[in-house]
Amino acid sequence: MQLTYHTLDVFSETPLGGNPLAVVLGAEVLTAAQMQAVAREFNLSETVFVLPPENPAHSAQIRIFTPTKELQFAGHPTLGTAALLAEINNSGNGEEHDALIILEEGIGAVRVGVRLVAGRAAFAEFDAPKRPVEAGALPPVETLAAGLSLIPNEVGFENHKPACFAAGEAFAFVPVASRDALNRASVSRSHWAAAFEEQGVLGAYLYTRECVSKSSAFHVRMFAPGAGILEDPATGSAAICFAGLIHSFDDLPDGTHRKTIEQGHTLGRPSQINLSLEVVQGALKSVRIAGHAVRVSDGVIRL
Repeated sequence: MQLTYHTLDVFSETPLGGNPLAVVLGAEVLTAAQMQAVAREFNLSETVFVLPPENPAHSAQIRIFTPTKELQFAGHPTLGTAALLAEINNSGNGEEHDALIILEEGIGAVRVGVRLVAGRAAFAEFDAPKRPVEAGALPPVETLAAGLSLIPNEVGFENHKPACFAAGEAFAFVPVASRDALNRASVSRSHWAAAFEEQGVLGAYLYTRECVSKSSAFHVRMFAPGAGILEDPATGSAAICFAGLIHSFDDLPDGTHRKTIEQGHTLGRPSQINLSLEVVQGALKSVRIAGHAVRVSDGVIRL
């Protein structure tokens, strides 16, 4: 059996940046166990398997796997797969093109708008299928700091305190006082379980306002060793949840607020995630994620 695959770098306009993604086409011939084995072989943050849609009006059904587990939804696989399918469908159809790709995921149907311009990386955006909500309490700061190889006074800034939010998968959000401390953070194997795994979160999302780029609002890192991702170069699903935290702590007025999130610098894979929050009568009404995706390689899997 031979299956075609493509790899893309997502949340980057240039190859070898952003978050790498593998997309396997014609995956309806695979079992779930085979998909998991292929994802483990690629050993990327996520691998997507594309199947025919259940609804013929939709573009495709997709299943998303980390090296160790299946996810019902994830941001960079959604963006990257939509960009790839738009490019494949648009082959030879002009210099510029807008496409709507509807992906059936475990969380439901996700509508992704894709902008294609000849000679440039595809740009894709989608509204979050679920709005973020608070998802329980986290352990004391001392426990969280130990799990991240930090000292307690390096956790927190301004009015920001650790919190847990979910929009499908749950993440622990840990504000870090400086970029220097954030760069020094690492997974402490002996303290990680007590700090994060016992809370049922997918990963720990660390953030600070001290950024590399003046146009960025936050500099972040995300660790998820339990999902086989020691550190993720760009995490769209966590950015969606992060919108709930921003709304909670930053007292945003009504209107649309656009925030640029930079991630992946410590891995040598700079990533840029565009996050938009719409606030109506004080409530978080919608969240949108956007970014570029560039195709890097194509090949065949032989099973």
